[in-house]
Amino acid sequence: MAILAILGIITIFVIIFTAKGVMIVEQAEAVVIERLGQYSKTLHSGVNIVFPLIDKAKEIEWRYIEEMPDGTSAYQKRKITRIDLREKVYDFPKQNVITRDNVFTEINALLFFQITDPVKAVYEISNVPDAIEKLTQTTLRNVVGELDLDALFASRDTINMKLRKILDEATDKWGVKINRVELQEINPPAEIRGAMEKQIRAKQDKTAAILEAEGQKKSKILEAEGYKEASIRRAEGERQSKILLAEGAAVARMRVAQAEAEAINKVTNAFKSINGDPANYLIAISYIEALREMVSGKNNKVIYMPYEATGILSSIGGIKELLGDAKMRARGSE
Repeated sequence: MAILAILGIITIFVIIFTAKGVMIVEQAEAVVIERLGQYSKTLHSGVNIVFPLIDKAKEIEWRYIEEMPDGTSAYQKRKITRIDLREKVYDFPKQNVITRDNVFTEINALLFFQITDPVKAVYEISNVPDAIEKLTQTTLRNVVGELDLDALFASRDTINMKLRKILDEATDKWGVKINRVELQEINPPAEIRGAMEKQIRAKQDKTAAILEAEGQKKSKILEAEGYKEASIRRAEGERQSKILLAEGAAVARMRVAQAEAEAINKVTNAFKSINGDPANYLIAISYIEALREMVSGKNNKVIYMPYEATGILSSIGGIKELLGDAKMRARGSE
């Protein structure tokens, strides 16, 4: 019976030892093991073997955000042994900062960080979330204190990058990687917000007035250019028209002159054949045409014969004599 009791005790001890000696660590978790109060090893995801009684998981203090029954959020601190290696986000409480132009502003920061070295996160700092929060608050005060209020609103990306760089360098010895910092809200006092809204509205009105003036200016310029182009085109059309009319008139005159020259040549040739003077004929024809124009008016009642009319009659007589001589020569030749 004693042997069975001893065997049962040994079996129970083995079972307990086995249960305590086998530790399963989940994915993206790590456990820091201390042996007799000193760091021994870090357990990663999977099945791990430890020695009960002498190996113990290191407890650290961690802060969590919990949703309360009334809908508000509250921070709770707990003792944990399993370190979460996933990226975590912390929404830190709003804090008041002072800008370079002495304006009190309320800022809410959002921080994304990840533990890369569990041993440093356990032994280099007592409470990682609290340390990161305090460091973020002090760094944010220093960065914002170098900027005016207008620059604060216009330089969010620059502030985020500067904060991330400073915090990442400071938390590297804690085994923490700062991935991103975001300024969620920037709330200046109500009177400052009112003044800023008026300033923004004034800038918008100014911009609208400038754009309207520029639009009117461009419209007038385009209208003037249109008038100018139309005037140029119209002047070019008139010039081209005058040129064509002048060319047409010149061609007409040339053709009339050519016709008259041909007629004179024919008359001259005709009078040469009868040994006559064509000048009298041409003068008589011109006088006849002039008399025709003088008497062509409808209201003409009195016709004054010019002094030179006797010259016309003598020319006509000369033509008659030339024609008579021509007939006599024709009969003699027969």
